[in-house]
Amino acid sequence: MENLWLIVGLGNPGAEYSRTRHNAGFILVDQLGLNWRVSWGSEKKFQARLARADVGGRRVILCEPQTYMNLSGESVAAVMSFYRLEAPRLLVVVDDADLPLGGLRLKPGGGSGGHHGLESIERNLGYKDFARMRIGIGRRDGARQITDHVLGRFSSTETVLLDKILAVASRQAEAWIEAGIQKAMNQFNGMLETPDPENEGKAQ
Repeated sequence: MENLWLIVGLGNPGAEYSRTRHNAGFILVDQLGLNWRVSWGSEKKFQARLARADVGGRRVILCEPQTYMNLSGESVAAVMSFYRLEAPRLLVVVDDADLPLGGLRLKPGGGSGGHHGLESIERNLGYKDFARMRIGIGRRDGARQITDHVLGRFSSTETVLLDKILAVASRQAEAWIEAGIQKAMNQFNGMLETPDPENEGKAQ
C-alpha cells in the first residue's frame, strides 16, 4: 500500500517482561507512540497491539506483537499481508546483546544474529531484506549465557543512557520514514557514551 510504513518493536507481553532488556523493541515503539501522541489498541486478527500515526504526511503503523518473541513472525506476516506491504516499508526494532549498551545500528537486511524474534519474522515472511534497527544491550562480563541478563531490567545508570539512545533511535526511525534508510544509517548509526558502573548509585 502506497504511503504506508510499518514499524515493529519486538518484545514479550506481560508485566513480568515490562522494561526488560529483551523488550528494547517494545520500549522504543512505546516511545515513538508517546512522541507522536497515538492511541493504542489490541487487534486479535493480528495478535498485536497497533497504533496509527501521521509522520510528515506519511501514514505509519506501530506494531507490538503479542505472540511472545519466538512467534513474532506470525503477527508481522499478518499485518504485512493485510496492508499489502512490501519489504522496503518494514522496520523491525530489536535488542542486540552483541552490541554494547549505547550502540545503535540500522541495516537494510542481513541475518538474525541468533535473535529468535528476527528468525521468526524471516521464516514467516520468506525473506530477510527488511530493515532492522538493533539497540545494544551488551553482555554482562562477556558471558555467553545471557538469559538472565536479557530478561533483567535496566539498572538506574543504564536507564539514563537508554533514555539518550531512545531519543536518537526515535530520530533515526523518523529519518528512515522521511529520507530513506541510507541517510538514516549514515546520520545515526554508532555509539553513545557508555555508563561507568563504578559511579552507579552515587549521588549526582
